[in-house]
Amino acid sequence: MSENKLKLEDLLGGIKDSDSPKDQIENIAIIGAGQMGRGIAQTVAASGYEVVVIEQSKDQLEKAKALLQETMEREIARWSMTISEMKAILGRIKWSLNLEEAKEADLVIEAIFEDVLAKQQVFATLDEITPESTIFVSNTASLSLTEISKVIKRKDKLVGMHFLNPVPKIPLVEVIREVETSNDTIEIIKAFAAKLGKTAIEVYEYPGFVTTRAIVPLLNEAMHIYLEGLATAKDIDTAMKLGYKFSSGPLELADAIGLDEVLIWMNTLWNSLGEPRFRPCPILRKLVRERKLGVKTGEGFYKYNEDGKIIS
Repeated sequence: MSENKLKLEDLLGGIKDSDSPKDQIENIAIIGAGQMGRGIAQTVAASGYEVVVIEQSKDQLEKAKALLQETMEREIARWSMTISEMKAILGRIKWSLNLEEAKEADLVIEAIFEDVLAKQQVFATLDEITPESTIFVSNTASLSLTEISKVIKRKDKLVGMHFLNPVPKIPLVEVIREVETSNDTIEIIKAFAAKLGKTAIEVYEYPGFVTTRAIVPLLNEAMHIYLEGLATAKDIDTAMKLGYKFSSGPLELADAIGLDEVLIWMNTLWNSLGEPRFRPCPILRKLVRERKLGVKTGEGFYKYNEDGKIIS
């Protein structure tokens, strides 16, 4: 047996030669069928895994199913996906309202809204119903994994995977280690990320990690520029795209993420770190109060059509 093989076995806890990361992780459950949950489900199913997506209400579940199919149908119209690929992906996804469906999962990915108590409730229940070997993943973008893990026994098996939206297209995922996450868990999750076609960067727990902490001040400053009337939203975004080779301008990016989500990120960083660069711009608070949340509601800094394209 080669030296490299021995090293791999050491990292993954002595897996047999015939085993692979996919063999270890066969059944996957995703908790939450929002924008991120749907994107993760599509990505996981496209990589050949069976996945169950669990939501708490029938209306939300039916809406999620319809939105996922609509998203893939738009990809087919752009010639970036075939009908047979869409059918194969949908065929690997099961939809459920019962958290008990996760009890046989090798890996559970939590993708609900950014609230520590809500995430703790989910993981406390999962801790009771799943085997001790099941790995828990939180898709949090800014919250403390150590705080979330207080309610579970298997702290060594909780890890963060911060996927970026749109999940099927962004080739990056942040793998976040909390205080007690084991090396085995980290290596298994990094191998899983590679199977999904993602480049994983390992991050130690800190408010905002890398991507959220770096992007929030940019979004916030662009919003202040807009609020102060220095330029239109379109010209601010054009300046950043042409001047610095950004693929999206900061205001259209904020709209794509969801302005309510961006506000949560900013509030979390502002409350955690107390630095003025993270204090949410007043225009962001105003738009969120008015439920102008960006692409998902049809209006934010821009107005959008049903396909999510800017119309004004």
